[in-house]
Amino acid sequence: MPVWQLLLDAAGIVLGIVLLYGIALIVRRRVLARRGGTFELSHRARTAKVGRGWVLGLGRYTSSTLEWFRIFSLNPRPHQVWQRGDLTYVDRRDPGGVEQLSLYPDHVVIRCTSSTGDVELAMSQEALMGFQAWLEAAPPSAAQHL
Repeated sequence: MPVWQLLLDAAGIVLGIVLLYGIALIVRRRVLARRGGTFELSHRARTAKVGRGWVLGLGRYTSSTLEWFRIFSLNPRPHQVWQRGDLTYVDRRDPGGVEQLSLYPDHVVIRCTSSTGDVELAMSQEALMGFQAWLEAAPPSAAQHL
């Protein structure tokens, strides 16, 4: 078999794998969105360098948690989970510098605190309103009634 046919076969296999990966990502996103409460949510995973470390993803609300899924992963489980009672909204800001290239154009950066430290998330204005409503809608804890 000539070399050009081997290269053509290899290119076809690579193209097929990329196509299957893209289809799997679309199917995964539809399955995650089936229960509702999903939105585009970026998470700053590494904070060592200013403005760097952002990872694009999807957020999904449950009754008591905010689940975060990496956008280019096929894993059906969330990569990060925050408890509603553990998150406290601190402030918001517009992305600056390199962040503008790393995040979606209409997203704002918010900072929250949790028992594990600061959490930086980026979401749209509409998603921010939903996030704040979700945080405020938490049922009162038993400790507040004592």
